[in-house]
Amino acid sequence: MTSAPPVMVLGCGRSGTSIFGELFDGLDRYIYQSEPAFEAVLAADYSTPQAFKVPRESDLHPARPGLSFPLDRFLEVAPRARLFWIVRNPLDAVCSLRVGIAKRWGHHPRPPDWKDWLAEPLIARCAHHWAFLNRAGYAQVEHCATLVRFEEMIADPAQFWARICAALAIDPAANAPHLARWAKRVQNSNNKEFIEAQTSRSYSRPDHRVRVDRWRENLTDEEAAAIWDVVGETAQALGYRAPA
Repeated sequence: MTSAPPVMVLGCGRSGTSIFGELFDGLDRYIYQSEPAFEAVLAADYSTPQAFKVPRESDLHPARPGLSFPLDRFLEVAPRARLFWIVRNPLDAVCSLRVGIAKRWGHHPRPPDWKDWLAEPLIARCAHHWAFLNRAGYAQVEHCATLVRFEEMIADPAQFWARICAALAIDPAANAPHLARWAKRVQNSNNKEFIEAQTSRSYSRPDHRVRVDRWRENLTDEEAAAIWDVVGETAQALGYRAPA
């Protein structure tokens, strides 16, 4: 029997990459690594299913701006790989990016001109980060990646995992306990079922009640408009509309 294909989860930080990636931590026979060194990706045993979330950049394997790794090199070692790019409403993503971007642009990969933006307001820096990754990064993988949405994952996690399992030819019935546990974690607001992804916890701020449309709690109308000035073209290409 052919093993499940390798998986790479990609997207701008604070867009659901971590919780989406953790779907594979226990799914079928996948071995999951969050933000591994790219050398570990190249050295992985592809005779068993492997899943990765956003590998770390490597001086030995330079990447084109927008991705943290050279796509062609990854596909050389994993030609059957399935890539997923998760995207989130830029206004909500900007609110979540603030902690990491405020720490000397702690989210990676950084835009090449990130230092030129350090004097700009924090929300402008976050907006530039979102726009660059979802433009330059996604453009590199668009031909071979499946686009998924944070909002769809939050709205119906069971339907979301069903779509992923179908894409990978994985039997949901054989993974039912794991899928049910994961789905309970995916919540729009904090409650007793919610368990945040491990690598996301240091970036959280207790300043909102919901995850979808959190920007309405965190941003003024003027701030939202300023963000849209930066992200608008890329956001619209990905199916998002300017705030009403």
